[in-house]
Amino acid sequence: MSLYVGVDSGTQSVKAIALDLDTGKVVAEARAPHHLIEGLPPGHMEQHPQEWVSAMDAAIGEVASRIDRSRVRGIGVSGQQHGFVPLDEKGVVIRPAKLWCDTSTAPECAILTGKLGGAKAVIRKTGIPFLPGYTAPKVLWLKRHEPGNFKRLRHILLPHDYLNFHLTGNYFMEFGDASGSAFLDVRKRTWSAAATDAVDGRVADCLPALSASHESCGMLRPQIAKRYGFPASTLVSAGGGDNMMGAIGTGNVVPGAVTASFGTSGTIYAFSRKPVVDPAGEIAAFCSSTGGWLPLLCTMNVTGVTEQVRSLFGWSLSELETAAAGAPAGSGGLMLLPYLDGERTPNIPKGTGVYFGLNRGTMAQGHLARSAIEGATLGMNYGLRRLSALGVKAREIRLTGGGARSGLWRQIAADIFGVPVVAMAQDESAALGGALQAVWCDSPGRGSGAALAELCARSVSLDESTRCVPDRARAALYRERQRFHDGLALDLRRAFEAR
Repeated sequence: MSLYVGVDSGTQSVKAIALDLDTGKVVAEARAPHHLIEGLPPGHMEQHPQEWVSAMDAAIGEVASRIDRSRVRGIGVSGQQHGFVPLDEKGVVIRPAKLWCDTSTAPECAILTGKLGGAKAVIRKTGIPFLPGYTAPKVLWLKRHEPGNFKRLRHILLPHDYLNFHLTGNYFMEFGDASGSAFLDVRKRTWSAAATDAVDGRVADCLPALSASHESCGMLRPQIAKRYGFPASTLVSAGGGDNMMGAIGTGNVVPGAVTASFGTSGTIYAFSRKPVVDPAGEIAAFCSSTGGWLPLLCTMNVTGVTEQVRSLFGWSLSELETAAAGAPAGSGGLMLLPYLDGERTPNIPKGTGVYFGLNRGTMAQGHLARSAIEGATLGMNYGLRRLSALGVKAREIRLTGGGARSGLWRQIAADIFGVPVVAMAQDESAALGGALQAVWCDSPGRGSGAALAELCARSVSLDESTRCVPDRARAALYRERQRFHDGLALDLRRAFEAR
């Protein structure tokens, strides 16, 4: 029996699973929390990378205690995208990592866009715009605001790359996660000299050489292998961003599948054999971590919004769902623009949340709860419709993330998206994707998309008991609400642009 460990380092915790290759089943899993740095100015979201390491070691250690450690052959790491981990010449972290949800770099985005000749020129040269969530503007922020730290900078890594560095001691980056840095020319899969030079002439030397996603980052360092009790021959695969690994963990490795992740942020993505570049820059033209491309939309406010509402009323998850289910579809006209952390799609980095339609009838707990679920989902559907306009059509959507566990939320998603939705049998899709990528990296068929699809077919399954189909009347209602929601969002963007 061969075992492979998958790790998913998210914004709030690290999850680890062990996959039995012979049965295709997850045989152990564990979770360990880490935390955001508190007390930062609005828009600044940071974490200490050492917390990720400690949480990963704890989660893997717990999984290891439940399996035959001698059977472990590989580890694959998934990580939150876009975070900037700055290292000095000795590989020591210079300052806390700025995260994907950090919106403090909007001025740097404007500077970089101007240096490349405007928004259309950026898309033409790299395929991806400069947005506050991405890594490149964070590096420029360091240069402008902390020049002493920038002077020490010798290595730029993304969060999952830093965990790979901890495991192997190697500086390594693969195409999928690299494409979310805004330093990559996504069409050619090479670092963009225009993007790196716009930040600083020496940035290119701080980035690792690019590697294909089926390649190994290296073997476990001897002291790490000893700590986990794993064989010294345990390989570490390339890994990838959480969305790239989530695609593998939901079987989204061939054209036709669409995945929606209802986590702290919301993402919807699909596999493509060629780049899908959005002239408007609203859909990210990412590379996948499987050798293809992964056109993706991202909204920044999903379960973080419902968690705020739940906390406000002191509810359990079941009480939140019960309250929301007691309100009518459309929440009686109450609508939430859920931009508690600003927004990425549509791009309103300094946006704030707006409840519209409050009156004596809608100023009620159930209406506030349901409109939070609807508002987050309507926000995701804004991007889904943009994907459709670019030729990526959804016939069915596979759901993952915390929001997918709610039967009410799944039905609301089906009604708003207008297609059937179904949750995964294994909810930790990104961790499962990491384990499957490690198997792929360790197999004779590595590099073959067909081989990866076969591996996914053995280990990825749908939970058919969760399937929801759109209700015709509610779908029509939500189409009307979508038009109003989009109009409010654009009005809000104009208001903030005029400030």
